[in-house]
Amino acid sequence: MEMHKAASSKGVAVRINLAFLVFVSVTSLALLVLCSTALINKNAASLAWCTWNDCRAMKVEEGVLNNIMRESRTEKERKRSFFESLRIADKRIGLVNIGKNESVELGIDEASTVVEFERVPDNLKWTDLFPSYIDEESGRSACPEIPMPVFSAYEEMDVVVAKVPCQSPNPGWYRDVFRLQVHLVAANLVVRKARRDGWGTAKVALVSECEPMRELFRCDDLVAREGEWWMYQVQVDKLAEKVSLPWGSCKTALQLPEGGVNGESNISSLASVTSPGQRREAFATIIHSSEKYVCGAVMLAHCLRSTGSAGDRDLVLLHDDSISRPKLQALAAAGWTLRRIERIHNPRARPGAYNEYNFSKFRLWQLTEYDKIVFIDTDILILRSLDHLFRLPQISAVHDSGVLFNSGVMVIEPSNCTFGALVAHVEDTVSYNGGDQGFLNEMFAWWHRLPKRLNFFKMAWHSTAEKRERLDRLFAADPPELHGIHYFGFKPWTCYRDYDCNWDAEFMHKYANDEGHRLWWRRYDEIEEGLRWVCGLTAEHVYILEARRKRAEKMGFSDGHWKMNITDNRKQNLIAE
Repeated sequence: MEMHKAASSKGVAVRINLAFLVFVSVTSLALLVLCSTALINKNAASLAWCTWNDCRAMKVEEGVLNNIMRESRTEKERKRSFFESLRIADKRIGLVNIGKNESVELGIDEASTVVEFERVPDNLKWTDLFPSYIDEESGRSACPEIPMPVFSAYEEMDVVVAKVPCQSPNPGWYRDVFRLQVHLVAANLVVRKARRDGWGTAKVALVSECEPMRELFRCDDLVAREGEWWMYQVQVDKLAEKVSLPWGSCKTALQLPEGGVNGESNISSLASVTSPGQRREAFATIIHSSEKYVCGAVMLAHCLRSTGSAGDRDLVLLHDDSISRPKLQALAAAGWTLRRIERIHNPRARPGAYNEYNFSKFRLWQLTEYDKIVFIDTDILILRSLDHLFRLPQISAVHDSGVLFNSGVMVIEPSNCTFGALVAHVEDTVSYNGGDQGFLNEMFAWWHRLPKRLNFFKMAWHSTAEKRERLDRLFAADPPELHGIHYFGFKPWTCYRDYDCNWDAEFMHKYANDEGHRLWWRRYDEIEEGLRWVCGLTAEHVYILEARRKRAEKMGFSDGHWKMNITDNRKQNLIAE
């Protein structure tokens, strides 16, 4: 096959020597500032969050340098050996997307093997790998083929070197299928053929003008960068976990049960990095800027415990100073471990807008005492165990629309380095919806699809009577068929218990469903009685509900919910503002 010419004609030895000199300079500087750095960072393991101004100044490269300065002597020697290994001529180097002539120019011809693979067809688009709809229930959906090498034809390799195409600054350059293919070939080659050291790591060098895919090659594993060269010492088991899954959202990351939606998901085929006893895992959520979602958080904790999802895992709730002490005490009593944070401002949001501080969700990546976090929004009702989600890698989520995932339920892998990368891009990355979901979809374009019943949307676009009847059946099912229901629109606790108040506003009718509303309130009755007060109504909110009912009456909505007599005792037993 035809191989493509390298961007640079410099010999690899020159590049690696330069990288080695940079590394020695940095480590020398680290010795000079080690004492002061230790004093500054001695509490870094705790959640002592940086301020917004501090966070804006963070860069990925700075995070790498800071990590180097804090490393032990053994880790420094390991990184030095990475560079020196590429300088030794008899090392076996696997070349991906680098031809024989090009390897001569790089100065590694004698020690290298060109890994042959057929280039992906030009007509294969990102939307083919991340389609809007697949048949999840039958399990018969298939992904387009992305050609891979015949791995059995190659011997063990000391280093994998890949040249990664870069279409930046073209719009959507990170959704290039050939770029994904090169990353996947390199990643699979590492998993199958790379020699591992005593720490289970292997050497990878990627040559690219653009940052490589953080979804596959974590910035935590980046040991150095010199020009277009990105040097990684990757954790092979973590990489194996990711390449064991489908190429895109064209198939679900979890196999659906043969017995239909009432069975449990099949996770037997998933790679497991560590045994359950060794993994540090937690469920997490976040509340900031107001107390509107405290009730939802209490319900979420109750459901995680009652469905057996929590087990011995921590339930971690991030919050800012907008939450009053009594409600913080209620959240703690519900089972949450509370972590105070400083909010992160969304620079593209209008003052006072709903999304002004929703980039605060990035703080989840600072929970580095955990290997994995399953994040769940507070407006999601959990009906069945989500235990199996911890076997999946970052980012695993339910499809939202187009090529995008929904951030209401996500598997993430905490990392200060990733947090720094997210914050570093808030100014130059545009979110399609102005919020965290759009931003995260730009930062993690390659993601893994969860079955929609894990985060089922309570909404009915252009709904027919037949579709509404199906929703009613799903919400009324006992035992439940859904794992989680995402309550869009007005939340159940902000309505009267008697009916779904989404019926009172025409533009919210698509979110209205009485069975879903009744289901939430049945679960509410299971909550410890001493915690139910957080779901109470204020006088101001009752005024808003009554105004909506009068407007619905004036509009003559045919559903007739506005006629119902209100029996919700919260209307008479109001709580303070």
